[in-house]
Order: sequence, then structure tokens, then C-alpha cells
Amino acid sequence: MGYEWLSLALDSLAGIAPSEVTQVLAGKRRWPRMATDPGTGITVLTIWGRTQAGRPLIVAIREVGDLEWQIVGARPVQLGELAEFEEWEAKTDE
Repeated sequence: MGYEWLSLALDSLAGIAPSEVTQVLAGKRRWPRMATDPGTGITVLTIWGRTQAGRPLIVAIREVGDLEWQIVGARPVQLGELAEFEEWEAKTDE
């Protein structure tokens, strides 16, 4: 599976290193979830995961070809989402 950056996404990373995004995408424990942008109605696949340092991030990607994905954004997991993410992590540890 290959990933390419949407140039706007790369330019708009705020406080997140591109390497952190690729760590989440390459991680062994990833939680894929569909999401729709309320403003645009565009649906993307989000990948919830942790960097090698343990930082939780959500990376948004969209399919652009057979097994080819475009990274369209990334952000930290927000406080309200963290409990849900940690609950999922706990379930997958079992």
C-alpha cells in the first residue's frame, strides 16, 4: 500500500511532523474509521494510532487508486476522543 501527500495537507501540518504521520500509518495497531467532513460532505478514511513516542494522532486519507492512498490531513486526538481511543486500545490488548 502506498501513500502520497496532498501538498496542502503537508503544508498545513501544525505541530505534527510528517514522520509522525507515517509512523501512525505504518503502525501495527491502527484503528480505521470512516469520517465525513461536515462542511464539505467529503468522506475519508481516518486512521487512529500512536507515533513511536506514544502520541495519539488521527490521519485522514482517501483512496486514489488500487492500494494507493493520499494523505489529506492529520491532527492530534482530542480530549473527548481520547477515552474512546483508549477503550479501543484496551479491547485490542485482550
